[in-house]
Amino acid sequence: MKRYFFFVVLMVFCLAPKNVKSQIDEQKLGAWYMYFFNTRFKESSWGVQGDIQYRNWNILGDLEQLLIRTGVTYEPKNANVKFTLGYGDVTSGAFGSGKATTRESRIYQEALIPNKLGKRFYLFNRFRYEQRFVQSQNFRTRYRYNLFLNIALTKSDMSKNTLYLALYNELFINGQRNIGNGTDVSIFDRNRFYVALGFVLLDNLKVQCGLMNQTTDTWSKNQLQVSLHHTF
Repeated sequence: MKRYFFFVVLMVFCLAPKNVKSQIDEQKLGAWYMYFFNTRFKESSWGVQGDIQYRNWNILGDLEQLLIRTGVTYEPKNANVKFTLGYGDVTSGAFGSGKATTRESRIYQEALIPNKLGKRFYLFNRFRYEQRFVQSQNFRTRYRYNLFLNIALTKSDMSKNTLYLALYNELFINGQRNIGNGTDVSIFDRNRFYVALGFVLLDNLKVQCGLMNQTTDTWSKNQLQVSLHHTF
């Protein structure tokens, strides 16, 4: 119960309204379309994971980001944790009709700690550290913490044909404030809160559809999310 209480408090704190102005249309629903994959090399502790995400400021056509990311994973024997060393290529677009983009190369390290609470509750803690090389900016770092919770609804586990509830909250903290060209950013980068329904199509394939609220110091916007999660 303490963990659930912490989860609720974290969500309320991070979603508190902020009195800020923005040039982004916060009323327009955005959309992210995503594919996640992971695999292990036979019976070894090593594997690969990654994702492809096409993010839009609207439902389709106004590019927010195209993100392609992959990494090598390691799961120590007799330890309930997965480590990842990875790389991401990110192309970001500005809100509106302009076609200008910014490129970013990103190296990251993460630790994912899964826990099962009872029969239906699947909890994941993810800690991620990023080194960011953003076009026309100084070298930057960022810290991320994500708390995931999946709840099986129609069965007592996450087996084939199970409908489930998916929740997460992710907090982003900047490692540096000065990013070059006389520009400073806040220590707080952004927060993402997500709620969705998922369905287990196969034992190694899940689909989710939900809503994510992303909040920064200058804007807050809702995003439709459709994602496919594939283990092979």
